[in-house]
Amino acid sequence: MKIGVIGLGIIGGIYARNYDASGVLAGTWNRTPQPSAPHWCETPEAVAAGAEVVQIVVSDPPAVESVLLRIAPALSAGKIVVQSSTIDPASSKRFAAMVAERGAHYLEAPFTGSKPAAEARRTVFYLGGDVAVIAQVEPILSLISEYRLVIGTTEQAAALKLAMNLNIAVQFQGLCEALTLARRSGISDEVFFSVFSTNMGFSPLAKLKEPKLRSGDFSPQFSVKHMLKDMCLATGINGCDEFPGLATLRKRLVEAEARGFGDEDYIALIKLLR
Repeated sequence: MKIGVIGLGIIGGIYARNYDASGVLAGTWNRTPQPSAPHWCETPEAVAAGAEVVQIVVSDPPAVESVLLRIAPALSAGKIVVQSSTIDPASSKRFAAMVAERGAHYLEAPFTGSKPAAEARRTVFYLGGDVAVIAQVEPILSLISEYRLVIGTTEQAAALKLAMNLNIAVQFQGLCEALTLARRSGISDEVFFSVFSTNMGFSPLAKLKEPKLRSGDFSPQFSVKHMLKDMCLATGINGCDEFPGLATLRKRLVEAEARGFGDEDYIALIKLLR
């Protein structure tokens, strides 16, 4: 099967290059033109027309909807839309209906793993939708990922992704505060992370972000603005707006964006503690 990628941001661009290296890329498109991208197409319609599978990796529900409205005429029966943007369950249900109206198939396929994981083809996908369609796309997704986990419905896959990001954000806020407490007590980063690595609270997240925190490298692996978007989407799920941790995180992320950190990695939250 040939796949097209729509959305060439930090992760989508990596996926496109990896697909191209594997010989399965049919086309690419991005709202901001990137003619140097492999198999660049002038329109998203051209990508959808030339591919059996279309993977969407854009920023938010409105961006997904704008793509679907444009490619709808090219979504003939049998084609598969793999929606890999982080969105909310209600939008997932609506988008699945839009695709089904064209006779095509829709899968929700958000992923976990930031830029380093994508580059190493170690992304983990949370798949929601018809299991027969999932079986069709599993071989092609295996080219860019380590695990493909079947979650349930499209809405459940979307919700689980938001739940995972909420947990990551809560963990990281705690790490920021712990590291800042240690620094204010005159404890070096070397000592802090050496001790932390032996503690039960140490995690793959801490391991990933340690070098960035120690060097003050705020280049984005996952940006503040995208984490804020995800926390806002999580707020809208079944009374989750009452969650105190979520409310606090949303407030902190809003402040970080207001101070000009929106395009930086979400480790920029530590700047708010200075």
